[in-house]
Amino acid sequence: MIVLDRMLVGGTKFVLGKIASALDAERNDDSRMREELLAAQMRLELGEIGEAEFRALEADLLARLREIRERQMGEAPRPGEMKVTGVEATIHGEE
Repeated sequence: MIVLDRMLVGGTKFVLGKIASALDAERNDDSRMREELLAAQMRLELGEIGEAEFRALEADLLARLREIRERQMGEAPRPGEMKVTGVEATIHGEE
């Protein structure tokens, strides 16, 4: 009974880990946002949406793209939060 419980828990943990990885990859994928932006531009050119609606869509999509890029790059440390942990120096030249 204990072995079966451990297998069940292990299997569930594995599946949930895979789902979390897939969701994280999708959350950090900017290609969907770019496609949506291109589609909005096409709808504007075809007259399906107005300039104001396009600007609102564009602002939202660009903000989401910026968030994705910041997550991918990592947040830069604020001044004063940086710390030097080691230094390596090489000196070349005449003595």
